[in-house]
Amino acid sequence: MATIRSVEISWEDLLGAFTSGQLDKAYYLDKLTGEIFSVPSTSDSSEVREQLESNGERFLEIPPFDYRSERQIVTDFISQITEPDLKILLCSSLAGRKPYGKIEDILSFYPHEEERFALLKDQFLSNRLKIWMEENNLYTADTVLQGMKHP
Repeated sequence: MATIRSVEISWEDLLGAFTSGQLDKAYYLDKLTGEIFSVPSTSDSSEVREQLESNGERFLEIPPFDYRSERQIVTDFISQITEPDLKILLCSSLAGRKPYGKIEDILSFYPHEEERFALLKDQFLSNRLKIWMEENNLYTADTVLQGMKHP
């Protein structure tokens, strides 16, 4: 029978590590303490990485926020845009056509759409994080309490 171990994990820290696009760092979660820490991706950290991998039950590598994820969010957002000029600008930016700009810079001229994009991005990342947690048998206190109510 599996036992439930209660560990406090900062959602803000976990989400920050999960959304970090820094390729020079790998983030880990210590399942025993709830601590989130980073390890440089340089060659001198290979000893640390070996220790982390040999204690695989205790440490979980937090997947990085990659280019593919960013493109998925932007593509989903663009599909919801109804204003033709904005849609053309965003599609051109996504495709890298000139003149192009960053999505965030373009949306700064469309405050309502900028807010919708931020909300969509937050929802996407929160859902991705929740799925990752479930895949690794990590549950929030609310999830555990709900499971106890419904056997």
